[in-house]
Amino acid sequence: MGMSTTTLTQSSFSEEIATSEKPVLVDFWAEWCGPCKALAPILDEVAGENTDKITVAKVNVDENPDLARQFDIMSIPTLIVFKDGQPVHRFQGASGKAGLLQNLSDYL
Repeated sequence: MGMSTTTLTQSSFSEEIATSEKPVLVDFWAEWCGPCKALAPILDEVAGENTDKITVAKVNVDENPDLARQFDIMSIPTLIVFKDGQPVHRFQGASGKAGLLQNLSDYL
């Protein structure tokens, strides 16, 4: 995990999402997921470049299965943007930085 991303757990998730004044991009991932590992440095970079606009957080689905179920995570990586505590945009797969920025364009 990079310095620019936050790790969320079952116990911290609701409060972090609900109290954030910025949109929160949550990456649902797992240690064994190759595309997740490829996406991690891109997420760190985007997080570092946009700290004033968006918060980037990660949820390990193996360690937090209830959160994965709550948000119907069927494949990983799945990324969900939360705004005002609610999921507002969802996309899957490891795209490059340009694809990630395009998916986030409404929130940056």
